[in-house]
Amino acid sequence: MKFTPPLQVKAVMIDLDGTLLDTIPDLAAAANLMLTELKMPALPESLIRNFVGKGINNLIERTLTGSMDGKPDADLFQRALPIYERSYKAVNGKHTTIYPGVNEGLDLLRAQGFPLVCVTNKSERFTLPLLDYVSLSGYFAAVVCGDTLPQKKPDPAPLFHACRQLKVAPGEMLMIGDSLNDAQAARSAGCPIFCVTYGYNEGHDVHTLDVDAIVASLVEAARLISQKI
Repeated sequence: MKFTPPLQVKAVMIDLDGTLLDTIPDLAAAANLMLTELKMPALPESLIRNFVGKGINNLIERTLTGSMDGKPDADLFQRALPIYERSYKAVNGKHTTIYPGVNEGLDLLRAQGFPLVCVTNKSERFTLPLLDYVSLSGYFAAVVCGDTLPQKKPDPAPLFHACRQLKVAPGEMLMIGDSLNDAQAARSAGCPIFCVTYGYNEGHDVHTLDVDAIVASLVEAARLISQKI
């Protein structure tokens, strides 16, 4: 922890996959539907869990190669992409669960007067229906998706965009995420950053990340901050 609580901020940005929602069952189901249609062997959900974190294209590339750094044949990727998107649209939200403490944490943040923004690398066509499906849309003043801008996290551009949406300086906007992507984006943008202990982070331990606090839940995060007037 690199601050003396409470950290004073004016607004809060929150990641989606791995922070608000456990979407791995949906993502894995879609990935294996894609592999089946391509006549390739299915992968265990535990492996696909490590592939999540840098958007759909990276997930597809990793799934096709079974490797974090693999690059499939370009023609295979182009065949796979529409299959994955169709498959994911069909299962989006059906197996997803809200992490413990998320609803309570969002309620507490809202009660404290913090405007909230969801900042995710997931495409808008999947993000907005998913937030509606799990009844979380009403918490957010804005949603910044993976295709809102040309850049995705770990680029700081989505965070800067969220700050502009709420007219809040980056140093007064807390980011809550689960991964290196979130930590790097926040540090580059000049935003304070908390990471949850339960997310994906591509198989890495969040305790190794350069963050301001590691929290077990959104409730704990809410208790570590106060409204900056």
